[in-house]
Amino acid sequence: MAIIDVAGYVTELKDHAVDHGFHVHDERHFVETYSLRQVWEVDLHPEEGCGGPLDLHLALEVDPRILLSFEDAILALDDEAEPPAAFVFPLIFTWSLPPLPEGPDLLELAMDLAGIGGLELPLEVSAIDSFASVTDAPERRLNVVAKVQVSLARILAGEEMMCEVFDRALMVSQWLLDAATNWLEK
Repeated sequence: MAIIDVAGYVTELKDHAVDHGFHVHDERHFVETYSLRQVWEVDLHPEEGCGGPLDLHLALEVDPRILLSFEDAILALDDEAEPPAAFVFPLIFTWSLPPLPEGPDLLELAMDLAGIGGLELPLEVSAIDSFASVTDAPERRLNVVAKVQVSLARILAGEEMMCEVFDRALMVSQWLLDAATNWLEK
């Protein structure tokens, strides 16, 4: 039996997201058969954004080598010793919007969102312009990504609930929902 119940932790994350104003739509669990690498994915959005243009995708990537190394380190510890903090899993938040007729200035958007995400939720802003045909105007798709590290030691201690991260993610989501109204109307 594993020292950390990752599936249980994902369930706690979903419950915690609901407590912070999110609505959970779907959950998926993928296991790569060759490496046993796993990904838990959760689709959610702010409660007031149900049926709106914003999608938020949460993904926890689990590398079995890191999990097994952490378990070995825990088993080698004395009873009084603290678990090592060096073992982490990436937790990735990805916001996406439908094609925007008139996309925002990316530098301005990145600066606005950096103030909202802060140090707890560092954000990357990107856009893809696509052309259906040579004569069509481009369609801009906007993506915002945040990557945070989830400490296995804190999960083991029951302390890794990420309240500040979820609060920041909700503020980013609400800001994008408000801005998307203007971007989609142009």
